[in-house]
Amino acid sequence: MDVLDTVIYSSMWGVILLALVQAMNKPKQPQTTYLIALLFLLLIHVSGELVIYTGAYQYFPALVGMQMPVRILLGPALFFYACATMSPNLSISKKSYALAMIGPIVAILVMLPFALGFTSAEKLALADPATRNPEHFKVALYTCIANMVVFMVFNAFYFIKALQIHAKHRQQLMERFAEIQSRSLDWFRVMLVMWGIVWLCYSLSYVPTLTGWKLPWLKLLPFFEAAVLLAFAQLALNQPILTKEDKGQPMSVQSRVATLSQDKMDSISEELKNIMIKQQIFMDEELSLNKLSKAISVSENHISETLSQRLKTNFFQFVNGYRIAAAEKLLQETDKRVSTIQYEVGFNSKSTFNTAFKKATGLTPSLYRKQATLVTH
Repeated sequence: MDVLDTVIYSSMWGVILLALVQAMNKPKQPQTTYLIALLFLLLIHVSGELVIYTGAYQYFPALVGMQMPVRILLGPALFFYACATMSPNLSISKKSYALAMIGPIVAILVMLPFALGFTSAEKLALADPATRNPEHFKVALYTCIANMVVFMVFNAFYFIKALQIHAKHRQQLMERFAEIQSRSLDWFRVMLVMWGIVWLCYSLSYVPTLTGWKLPWLKLLPFFEAAVLLAFAQLALNQPILTKEDKGQPMSVQSRVATLSQDKMDSISEELKNIMIKQQIFMDEELSLNKLSKAISVSENHISETLSQRLKTNFFQFVNGYRIAAAEKLLQETDKRVSTIQYEVGFNSKSTFNTAFKKATGLTPSLYRKQATLVTH
């Protein structure tokens, strides 16, 4: 029995169970339903690891490896969670569910020679180098490797699809809102990368067995996986349900009914600049494409087309460009606190303000003010 790993995976099991209880007590929404399914799959995965680390496989050898087909469903589960959370499509097709089952079915077929071809005693003998049958060990090892290849390829496919869902979601937000942090789910992209690293490390755990190479850093995998699991559960449970208005297709991929003439785009462009400069509408923290459309009596599609085709930008960048320009002026000409300036020019998030400001000027707001003061004096 590996005491340390048993403690870590037991803790993970408890975290998932608590997260499941919290998720089940939330209002019934597709986002919550798919989160519950994902947590349940993670619970089975962790239970499988506990069977190994606690030594329970000695009493239940038939359970060894049974979590592998379930583990392959983690990628599709993350993708379906992304769809339910960010996609404007309200339902997931039966075809999508059927495709998601291909990976587990292949894994089961790969496992059949090992699962049905060996007795419980022969499986137990594989755990000890002194008692294992070399031919049986090869079958077991190749079964694990084949399953891990299926797992990595299948989940990589769904991880990429989930990242595409997030990218489209973020793009359409930037085309319609000036503030996107609360809606963008940027944490989900980070968590996908972290889960990808965890699963890659699982695959690499077979390298020492195959090559004899020692990879001592793999001992840290349980700690890393526990940290990723804890962060994901916390962020997913605290993620607000997005409204229909927060979801949509990027306008760049939607078909346009009409194409504006150059003169019409020039006219709209002037209207946009005038309302930004004269009325300073960019200072509205909740400014959206819809609000701007009503303010200048121009359709959202026409504004978006003008921004993308004539001004080569999107709504988010356009509005925040004026906010940053106003912030630069206030940093140079006043001694107001940076946080005060941030809110005055329309940013309601410190991180969004700092990121946008540094991207535009190459400096943080505080450093920009210091340099401006040095130039003045």
